[in-house]
Amino acid sequence: MRFLSIALFITLFSTQFCQAQYEFKATNELKCTKIKSQDKTGTCWSFATTSFFESELLRMGKGEHDLSEMFSVREVYKDKAQNYILRQGKANFSQGSLSHDLLRVMKEKGVMPESVFAGKATADEKHNHSEMEAVLAGMLDGVLKQKKLSNNWRIALDKVMDVYMGECPEAFTIDGKKTNAKDYANSLGLDADDYVNLSSFSHHPFYETFVLEIPDNYSNGRFYNIPIEELQAITSYALENGYTVAWDGDVSEKGFSAKEGIAVLPVDEKRADLFKKPGAEQKVSQASRQEAFESFSTTDDHLMHAVGMAKDQKGNKYFVIKNSWGEISPYKGYLYMSEAYFKLKSVAILVHKDAIPADIASKLQL
Repeated sequence: MRFLSIALFITLFSTQFCQAQYEFKATNELKCTKIKSQDKTGTCWSFATTSFFESELLRMGKGEHDLSEMFSVREVYKDKAQNYILRQGKANFSQGSLSHDLLRVMKEKGVMPESVFAGKATADEKHNHSEMEAVLAGMLDGVLKQKKLSNNWRIALDKVMDVYMGECPEAFTIDGKKTNAKDYANSLGLDADDYVNLSSFSHHPFYETFVLEIPDNYSNGRFYNIPIEELQAITSYALENGYTVAWDGDVSEKGFSAKEGIAVLPVDEKRADLFKKPGAEQKVSQASRQEAFESFSTTDDHLMHAVGMAKDQKGNKYFVIKNSWGEISPYKGYLYMSEAYFKLKSVAILVHKDAIPADIASKLQL
């Protein structure tokens, strides 16, 4: 099995990068699958959420699985295209989406193994959807110029994706048994209704659901709204009790560096040792995160996968985050996110409903 140990990355860091002064000690580390790369695509939402479900399968005792990110991506492209056409071009058509879109695909269409559909025209190429997105968007805009539409544009959409992503099979064989995406998902025991999306913004009532107003929420997905202290408490509780967390947030801050493997919210962003040792961080309130969201300082940039917790040498707490940009950073693709960074820059999370503390679940009527 290729379970990746957070402690291993800490050991690698301390032995190979001893000149740096951050010293991390894992307090909780959960099983997850190997680091992947989304390459030149805006599909972090699928990589993060697929990784989340691979960890869920490990937690459930179902063994290690390598699920296809691009199966969900392809299905969402199709859904976005229909949404774009029906809204007569007054909608978002891009590479980005959110965790709940993968949940919907899993519920309605199923999942596939990576070995069945890798989403590449050839096995040795890297993912790159720039040209494909341009072709699809141009085609859809051309379709909208027609006075009356046929269904042929749907066939054409599939054919374009076949060229760039390879053909997606209707059925496939696993362990000698013929199956399809929906039946395969059922065989894994994954139930989309077991998972909850949560956010924290004060322009909507707390303990109710709301439509999160970000461009990638093209499907108008609803999120439970809770105070930021409770959003952080859920994340900590989940990780302490064996559940990983899919994280959606902003990575544009000067204190975020995937290369260095650090995400902090320093009081002094210009200090020379920003990524070398712990320093004072900003105090975050519900009001300050709301101001950051409404001023576009916090935007929906990136989705990643929280797989553990750690402390630095001063006792400061961090979430251990699995990224999808390949094995970069001293931690080979992982990074350490401080609590302050989480509180200000988190947009939303996805967790299993059983990973929510009972008192908060009661407020949400879950």
